[in-house]
Amino acid sequence: MTGSTPAPFTADDYRARMERAARSAADAGLAGLLVAPGPDMVWLTGYTPTAVTERLTVLVLTPGRDPVLVVPTLEAPDAERAPAASALTLRDWTDAKDPYAVTAGLLQDHGRLGISDNTWAMHLLGLQRILPGTSYAALTDALPMLRAVKDAAELELLAAAGAAADQAFEEIRNMPFAGRRESDVGHDLAGLLRRFGHSQVDFTIVGSGPNGANPHHEVGDRVIRRGDMVVLDFGGLKDGYGSDTTRTVHVGEPTEEERRVHDVVRAAQEAGFRAVRPGAACQEVDRAARAVIADAGYGEYFIHRTGHGIGVTTHEPPYMIEGEEQPLVPGMCFSVEPGVYLPGRFGVRIEDIVTVTEDGGRRLNNTTREMVVVD
Repeated sequence: MTGSTPAPFTADDYRARMERAARSAADAGLAGLLVAPGPDMVWLTGYTPTAVTERLTVLVLTPGRDPVLVVPTLEAPDAERAPAASALTLRDWTDAKDPYAVTAGLLQDHGRLGISDNTWAMHLLGLQRILPGTSYAALTDALPMLRAVKDAAELELLAAAGAAADQAFEEIRNMPFAGRRESDVGHDLAGLLRRFGHSQVDFTIVGSGPNGANPHHEVGDRVIRRGDMVVLDFGGLKDGYGSDTTRTVHVGEPTEEERRVHDVVRAAQEAGFRAVRPGAACQEVDRAARAVIADAGYGEYFIHRTGHGIGVTTHEPPYMIEGEEQPLVPGMCFSVEPGVYLPGRFGVRIEDIVTVTEDGGRRLNNTTREMVVVD
């Protein structure tokens, strides 16, 4: 069964996206776009092949021409049922044919082409072999904002995914932590995400005690103890769009220092959120959150960017990081997730997904950001 982005998207919606992508390519000086199976293809067409194999599947978008989806003949029946099928032309090839020659016939033999980041190297090399006059740019570099600004329907789906993740947190905070392994809590979180509508769970980070000082610890066999700070970061896809939220809880009553660090991170997260407004540079969100942590004396322990975009994947442009001068635009969605990580001791991170509005920002996660004490 092929994967797809669900209703309310129609063939006309996908046609508009493909036309916009082709125009953006032309504006960027590209001769066209080559999109392999992955999030860009899902967003542009709603299509995911039954299996991503060595056989070439590629969407070809060139300014002024109709979009073409090149597929292996054995997968053509699935492609014909793709949500965007009526908005594009299918060009299939059999195993006896050279798929790169089929694709080359749709392109100029010179010029710079944008190519999706997850394209297999063998396919890029095959295209370079048959089109030696062309050069290639990663789509994230050439068109980083292609999927960044969400329309009303996308925002609704992201809000629903965020609300489902919030429901999962409200359930997990009432479950026992002490005496159980991180992997047990992670299993519960995954089950809750699915119960509240997620079709795909991408991660369930449960970092207890010293493990919380590793931002991407995920889960392990460590038994959670009373007195542990526990970082819970979890998310996935609901109806094709992502959730991603972090809350840090404490097993039993926290110490004064633990409360202080949590309060610093909470204040930093609030400052990052307050910096969200149309026209502000992405780096201003990072600067606002980072300044709070630095002023409190923990600057060296905030070791990652403040945020990342989210949409049909849980990590995509734009990125809230120093040096990113891309201005915020209404409809952009991204995380605001500062943290403090004290090696060998504990970590704290608080994360919401935020969307840019006409006059500021709106949170898509709304569980408490205060310290939560669990059993």
